[in-house]
Amino acid sequence: MLGTVVRFVVSALVLLFVGFLLPGFRIAGFINALIAAIAIAAIGFVIERFLGEKVSPQSRGLVGFLTAAVVIYGVQFFVPTMQVSLIGALLASLVIGIIDAVVPTKLR
Repeated sequence: MLGTVVRFVVSALVLLFVGFLLPGFRIAGFINALIAAIAIAAIGFVIERFLGEKVSPQSRGLVGFLTAAVVIYGVQFFVPTMQVSLIGALLASLVIGIIDAVVPTKLR
């Protein structure tokens, strides 16, 4: 349970950082970033369950990147203070993927 909370807090901080760093991606406040992180995780989970094993290992990275961009773009309609352009969603997906690869989000 604590690991899940830490993951959402880290994800919210990453969203705030991405909003500061990238043009076309804005989010106001930590609570809204936390709501966005939860929404992104929930929608991403549903999409992964839907795709399941249909995606080949060779194309999983590209599908994951594009899925993350679509989810980030779509979440702006659920979080009122979040504004994302299509380019901003693609850039945010790239930056979040890089940060997720470098920064561990699980407690050990």
